[in-house]
Amino acid sequence: MANTNSACKSAKFSVTVLLCAASTAPLAKALDLADLTLEELSNLQITSVSKRPERLSDAPASVFVINSEDIRRSGAVSLPEVLRLAPNLHVGQRSASQYSIGARGLNNTAGNKMLVLIDGRTVYSPLFSGVFWDAQDVMLEDVERIEIISGPGGTLWGVNAVNGVINIITRAAQDTQGSLVVAGMGNTESSAGVRHGGTLGENGHFRVYGKYFDGQHSRREDGTSINDSWNKTQAGFRADWTRADDRLTVQGDVYAGREGQAPPGTITLGTFRPLNTISISGFNLLSRLEHRLAGGSRLKVQAYYDHTVRTVPGTFDDRLDVIDLQFEHALPSSGIHTFIWGAEYRYGMDEVLNSDFIAFLPAKVNQAWGSLFAQDKISLLDDLQLTLGARLETNDYTNPEWLPSARLAWKFNANHLLWSAASRAVRAPSRIDRDFYYPTTSPYVFGGGPQFRSEVAKVFELGYRGQPSPSTSLSITAFHTIYDHLRTLEATVPITLVPVFYANRMDGHTTGVEAWGSYQPTETWRLSAGVTTLHKRLQLKEGSYGLNGGINAEGNDPELSWNLRTRFNISEQWELDGTVRHVSSLPEPEVPAYTVVDLRLGWKASPHLELSVAGRNLFGSPHAEFFNAPTRSALSSGVYFKVLARF
Repeated sequence: MANTNSACKSAKFSVTVLLCAASTAPLAKALDLADLTLEELSNLQITSVSKRPERLSDAPASVFVINSEDIRRSGAVSLPEVLRLAPNLHVGQRSASQYSIGARGLNNTAGNKMLVLIDGRTVYSPLFSGVFWDAQDVMLEDVERIEIISGPGGTLWGVNAVNGVINIITRAAQDTQGSLVVAGMGNTESSAGVRHGGTLGENGHFRVYGKYFDGQHSRREDGTSINDSWNKTQAGFRADWTRADDRLTVQGDVYAGREGQAPPGTITLGTFRPLNTISISGFNLLSRLEHRLAGGSRLKVQAYYDHTVRTVPGTFDDRLDVIDLQFEHALPSSGIHTFIWGAEYRYGMDEVLNSDFIAFLPAKVNQAWGSLFAQDKISLLDDLQLTLGARLETNDYTNPEWLPSARLAWKFNANHLLWSAASRAVRAPSRIDRDFYYPTTSPYVFGGGPQFRSEVAKVFELGYRGQPSPSTSLSITAFHTIYDHLRTLEATVPITLVPVFYANRMDGHTTGVEAWGSYQPTETWRLSAGVTTLHKRLQLKEGSYGLNGGINAEGNDPELSWNLRTRFNISEQWELDGTVRHVSSLPEPEVPAYTVVDLRLGWKASPHLELSVAGRNLFGSPHAEFFNAPTRSALSSGVYFKVLARF
């Protein structure tokens, strides 16, 4: 997927040229999700809600699924851009490579209350409990689906799954056989990728891939250029072996990239050139074994190693190694009970090379996280199920955290599900909460909060999912979240050795509604829409000074966002896709409301060849989405061309 550097400035009309050549026969039409009815889509199997395969229509949670066909027809070239399809997420782009992504409010530059997984590998950084989105990438053509849960997922997934879980699941190697070449160009970015899949003996399959991305610099709202262009190279593999009751998966990735560091990050030393190039690199290796026992129970053992390096000149150089071990045992249904339990151990080795200005002290820290969880789905009646679960999780900063949940699901009709839930989730302290200091030596102006504790969320939900008719589907969730011990920046009175520090002197609540649905008036035309409303009320506790923005520093969130998507197959060869997105204004720092239009036109010239043209941010003036006005990017319209070939 890619984009060309063309001179398309005013009308970012995106042309995606997709070349699809298959070696043997056309892809089976039955496997094309575009041909599935709404009922068939509601029966798609998901795993994020219960860690068991279950139909989307039966999942008692606010979950939105982006499937492979959604990704292909979106024209998106990166994971953050794909996530814009989810109406239950707020995706704010800050610069050419930086995004803030959250759900149900409290979205900030740290984005520390969403848990993100790629094929079971947790990708948040213990440095700040958030995700460096510039380092997270996959071959989008290999993604099977992305399951997005808005709301807590602590019982099954652990701390930091406070406001949501994003679970990115790629296809098995068996489903990506043959060769694929993809290349593209646009006025803001270009990219290229190669993937090849084959067999490994009688029971195994593999794929290998490599990709390159080059993003151009962005511009501020006044039109001036920002030094934030970037590029990244990534390669990886996946191998699966399946035999009788066993399935073994081994996969890994390696990447390296460089990014321009726009002000205020840029620094200049005397007459030397600015030290303004951020470098990122890393690799990961994951192995997972699934074994089905006699009687129908299932065992899963997973282990992965993740190494990342991030060098930000003038700020810090972080080197992180994580080892993660997981075990799950899903018992077969026994009477009215369906039980699953498991354990996880995670060990991180983090070393920060501090700058002359800021420091993490101590610079080198080894941390361990351990957890044990259990969940039981109890069939009270044929159409009434109660799910009870809890996780006990330990970390090096606080006492053990207790993460319980209860969900009640009533399938009062074959096509209608009513559910409710109550959960407790926490965001455990990260290194920035405890170990961050400025300047690097005493006397300090700022020091991490030695008593900083976990941020807590108690969440109550009521939802409906169903099909009012064969041509319509609908999901609605109302939620109320009570927060306590949210992070604040405080001052000591009288002034001491460390006058400013982090504490937990904020509480409050958020209330809102998430709704989305689809309407298919004909076999060739489908309309989808989604809307999210949010009311947020936070307050400082008695004795808090709330420095550096106080309440506003905890999150900058729209009260209303909505999207409308259309998918129309003009004929067997031509397809038209369009999206209209609206996000209301953000209060502090102020970001004006914006509405954007994306379009894509595709042409399947033959069963093996597809051409498409797509435009993003059409018809409007450049708009900002997040961050402070002096330094944030303003997104303008653009054009993209893509070529994809299968052999």
